Amino acid sequence: MQGTRLILEAPAKINLFLQVTDRRPDGYHLLETLMQKVSLYDEIKLRMCAAGIPLRCSVDGTPENKPTPVYRAAALFLQATRGRRGGREFGVDITLTKRIPVAAGLGGGSSDAAATLNGLNKLYEYGCSTVELAEIGLQLGADVPFFLADAPAAFATGIGEILQPVEPLCGYSVLLVNPGFPVSTRWVYQSFALTKKENTSNLKNSQEGILGPFARNGSAQTIPQRTFLLNDLETVTVSRYPEVGRLKEELLLNGAERALMSGSGPTVFGLFADRQSADACYTLFKRRFFHTYLVSPVGEK
Repeated sequence: MQGTRLILEAPAKINLFLQVTDRRPDGYHLLETLMQKVSLYDEIKLRMCAAGIPLRCSVDGTPENKPTPVYRAAALFLQATRGRRGGREFGVDITLTKRIPVAAGLGGGSSDAAATLNGLNKLYEYGCSTVELAEIGLQLGADVPFFLADAPAAFATGIGEILQPVEPLCGYSVLLVNPGFPVSTRWVYQSFALTKKENTSNLKNSQEGILGPFARNGSAQTIPQRTFLLNDLETVTVSRYPEVGRLKEELLLNGAERALMSGSGPTVFGLFADRQSADACYTLFKRRFFHTYLVSPVGEK
C-alpha cells in the first residue's frame, strides 16, 4: 500500500470437484467442493476519495457506478463500517482491469468482490475481522469467503462458505479453455434442481469414495491415477451447450491427464503433468478460443 492507494490481484479458481448434496428450503444448494486458486488475475486499483464509488472497468458494456460485484462490495463495506468513521463520509475510486472471463465458472466476480473487501479494510485500517468480512461477502456470493481467505485451496461445504484449508494442487500445469459465451449460474442450479427433483437421498449417497482422496486427510497435493474428477453441474451445462463436452474430450485427446468443467461453466480445464504437452495444447486451443490460458495452481510448492 502506498499512501491512499492500493493495487490488488484477484485470482480465478477451478473446482477440482463439485458435488451437490442437498437443497435448503430457501432454494440454496448445499455443496461439497474442492476449490483451487490459479494464476489468472483481475487487477483492482483502489484510491481513497471524499465520497461516492466512482468505478471504471475494462470490460466493454459494463456500466459504471452500477451493482457489479466490485461496486456492491464497496457499497456494502462502506455501509457496514459507517459507525467506525465517526460520522465522516468516505468513498473509494475503483479501477477494475478484467482478465478473468465473465460468467465463466472461474469465480471472477466473487474474487473481485473479495479483493475489494480485503483492500478497503487495509486501505482504511478499520480492522474488520475475517468473520465480519465473510458476513458481508456472503451477501455477494457463496464463493466470496473462499477468496477472502489466505488459503490457496480449500474444501468447502454448506453453500460453499464453510472452509477447510487444504494443501494446494502441485505437479500440474492447468490449461483453461473458455468457449466464448457466458453461462448463468442461476440457470444451471435451477436446471439441476429440475432434473434431480426429489432424488436428494441418492445425491447424499453418491458422495462416498469420491471426496476422500482429495480432502478428507487435509491434503490435495496429488491426484491419484485411479481418482476421477467430478462436477455435478457439468451434465446440466453440456445438455444446453454441447461444445463444453467436446472441449473436455479434446483436452483429454491432446495430453491432459484429467479434464473437467469448472463451477457452472462453461470454462473447461485440463491438468497436465508434462509442461511441454501443456504448451503444445495451449497453442492449439489459443488459435480457436481467445480466452485460453495456461496457468499454475496458486501456492504450489
